[in-house]
Amino acid sequence: MKSLNRRTFLRNAGVCLALPFLDAMIPVGRAASQAFALAREQAAKRLVCIGNPFGMIPERFFPTGSGANYALPSLLQPLSAHQQDFTIFSNLDHGVTGGHRTAHTFLSGIRIKDAKMMPEGNISIDQKAAEFVGVNTRFPSLNVSINGHCEMVWTRTGVRVPPINNPQKVFQALFVDTTAQEKEQRAIALEQHGSILDAVMGEARSFERKLGQRDREKLEEYLTSVRTVEKKLGMSKAWLDKPKPQVNMEMPENGPFVETLPLMYDLIALSLQTDSTRVATLEVGQGIKTTDLGLNTNYHKYSHHGKLPELMEGLTIIEKYQMKHLGLFFDKLKAIEDPAGGTLFDHTMVLSGSGMGNGSSHSNKNLPILLAGGGFKHGQHMVFPEAKPQRVPLSNLYLSMLQNFGLEIDHFGQSTGTLKGFE
Repeated sequence: MKSLNRRTFLRNAGVCLALPFLDAMIPVGRAASQAFALAREQAAKRLVCIGNPFGMIPERFFPTGSGANYALPSLLQPLSAHQQDFTIFSNLDHGVTGGHRTAHTFLSGIRIKDAKMMPEGNISIDQKAAEFVGVNTRFPSLNVSINGHCEMVWTRTGVRVPPINNPQKVFQALFVDTTAQEKEQRAIALEQHGSILDAVMGEARSFERKLGQRDREKLEEYLTSVRTVEKKLGMSKAWLDKPKPQVNMEMPENGPFVETLPLMYDLIALSLQTDSTRVATLEVGQGIKTTDLGLNTNYHKYSHHGKLPELMEGLTIIEKYQMKHLGLFFDKLKAIEDPAGGTLFDHTMVLSGSGMGNGSSHSNKNLPILLAGGGFKHGQHMVFPEAKPQRVPLSNLYLSMLQNFGLEIDHFGQSTGTLKGFE
């Protein structure tokens, strides 16, 4: 069935309905209980995606050698202890152009303007995974950022999922129980949402006798979406009275970039360890304060270095700092035992990259993609064809990742299949 433009329909109907509620088909009741039981019996799969808006300096990120035992370039040196546990991919991208205007395709492979022509819109890989496992956790996904302006998380309806950019708010959402009064207010709010949905359903049905066959099909899809929201609201009510996990961490203080980045990684690790979520994203935005790293101009200007040595060195400092804390995040996941055996790292795919291949030239080709953990065979630099007829879509890697996650699907984004040679 052709996708319904729900935003247009809702506006025409004069009803206000939050679109983010329309993404996930979440089972309730007996099906939800079965999902929880199944999750306990097998190791939970997890996914973490990290991105920035400007990519990495290509000649300092991509190794010169391919296969195993390659020499680590300068930007990957902070990850040397983990070389056998991650893979670098060369010549993978989404086949789009437009510089900053298309960097938002990093996790979806689909431009916003093309989303309406796609069966699942421009849904990002994390949200696709969250639809699959979100029923099992308090938060279907956790989206956090540092200074914003990265825009990489999208629902199937084309709506950006706004991240939390405040460590205190992330901590409170994850680990601070609400007061009795706050719970009561939340319960009332959920009931009000339910009443709004009932009203929308009634109005939608009243349209049916006035519509032709094609519009009736659109209406049916709309009703299905409303039912999806009702199911998700039901899950929200189910979590309302469940206490949040206790963790050995004090409420963080909001601070400079050099403190916030490791804090966000700590919070993501805790969210996975406590099974508060199994899907998380971290956006390192263009507004980070480079003065915290002893630099004297902004991230955006450094990214447009034009090969000027001074600017390239400044950008290298920023990018190495990001890689340093990615490596420390790996350390943290490896130090946490998984209830099903092994460590969190063994059962967590960690994707790092960008929708920008070269910030200086505004190129969206050859994205700086690194994937670690998750049970894949790592320790290599995989180089794919550079010539356009043979180029491999980055979405092929995403399809392989989603299948590894447990989804029985054969397509995602612009994929032409899974990523051959990567297991």
